[in-house]
Amino acid sequence: MPLAIRNFHFLRSISLSFCPKIQNPRITESTPSHTLPTPLKSPSSRDQRPVSMSSSSSSSSWPCKKCTFLNPPSAKPTCQICLSNSSPSPPASPATPKWACKSCTFLNPYRNSRCEICCTGASASKFDDLKDTTSDIDPSVGSVFFPLRACSSKRKREDRPIQDEGGDVGGGREDGVPVGEFRGIKASSKGVGEDRSSFLGLSSVKILSYNVWFREDLELHKRMKAIGDLIQLHSPDVICFQEVTPTIYEIFLQSSWWKFYCCSVSSADAYERPYFCMQLSKLPAKSFTCKPFNNSIMGRELCIAELEIPLVVATSHLESPCPAPPKWDQMYSKERVDQARELIPLLDKNPNVIFAGDTNWDDKLDGNFPLQEGWVDAWAHLRPVENGWTYDTKSNRMLSGNRTLQKRLDRIMCKLQDFKVSGIEMIGMEAIPGLSYCKEKKIGKEMKQLVLPVLPSDHYGLLLTISRQ
Repeated sequence: MPLAIRNFHFLRSISLSFCPKIQNPRITESTPSHTLPTPLKSPSSRDQRPVSMSSSSSSSSWPCKKCTFLNPPSAKPTCQICLSNSSPSPPASPATPKWACKSCTFLNPYRNSRCEICCTGASASKFDDLKDTTSDIDPSVGSVFFPLRACSSKRKREDRPIQDEGGDVGGGREDGVPVGEFRGIKASSKGVGEDRSSFLGLSSVKILSYNVWFREDLELHKRMKAIGDLIQLHSPDVICFQEVTPTIYEIFLQSSWWKFYCCSVSSADAYERPYFCMQLSKLPAKSFTCKPFNNSIMGRELCIAELEIPLVVATSHLESPCPAPPKWDQMYSKERVDQARELIPLLDKNPNVIFAGDTNWDDKLDGNFPLQEGWVDAWAHLRPVENGWTYDTKSNRMLSGNRTLQKRLDRIMCKLQDFKVSGIEMIGMEAIPGLSYCKEKKIGKEMKQLVLPVLPSDHYGLLLTISRQ
């Protein structure tokens, strides 16, 4: 859910109440006097050490976990925008049985059939004496990430060095690097569930980009299941997600399709921010790296997956328009354009590279996307007569009642030497069968009640297919 959409096109306050027609939330919309500002990095909800960003602190600001508004220092425990109470970190779950990975020694939850870190399969003997005593994910899962060391759920993230992987996408650095520098992690050198050699003869590769919508009060679990169904249907080789929240991460983590992919984000890191970009790959990967944009005030960054096959896939969620009183002109077009101008030259050194993500791009405001020679916009290249609107308040009936907005916010850009762009399509355009929600909208002085379908997200996904030359 880009801030551009939420703030510029239909600013609203949201309140939940019981809808007599259906057993679902009722969303009341009206124009508020505030807007959602920039989300900033929040402390891990599972971190057991004291943190300064608490709702009761009078000396520091704190981010709302529901709307991401950065509240000023105050003794008030409620968010100024959505009035949600600040909640303390959840208590740790009881320790569950774990098995040690034979390759990296990471202690994995009992129910994992493959190592969460390096994707090595568990041997049958690991489970001989274990019994799963709880269905909850233990808070220490993923608390140790690359490089691999002894398991410690209390180890601070800033103390965890990152190995330098080299390569064209940039070397690894500590997570506490200055803005604009790379930080990276070593990826598994093995594929998930298949031998590495089986990927050498690939004739085609599928890449999915999807903004999953971080709104958690509207049928979140069913929407994420629908996205999972799409993943199982289309079986993309690489997935680029935007607006993943810690809750969404947990839902995906427990999904049946998850075990077929290696993930760029560990469980521990997933609780560091209100929402983030995430990459998943079925194909063997050399590394996953992230580079914060030099000019971002919203914590936006470029995420890069370097695969064992000669292909680099990158994603991002570029700066969002965020108009607010008194001028309503904070469109952040310059920041967004500068980010595009920063990422394309950075990726251009690779012979086969794809950038897929939520660009928040507005052609009228931002101009043409600044592609260099040899790059193509996949949708414009293959389907030039079609509008390609991945955010459409008319075709996406879940968004009915909102101010009209039809834009090609999500895009896939390609520079390919050994592959060719062979297909691109939108997915997630169908309503989830049998699911609806009740929404009230104020029209003039009268409240109108709308019963609307639910789709997987407010965005449509983009599925790209590339083939060997």
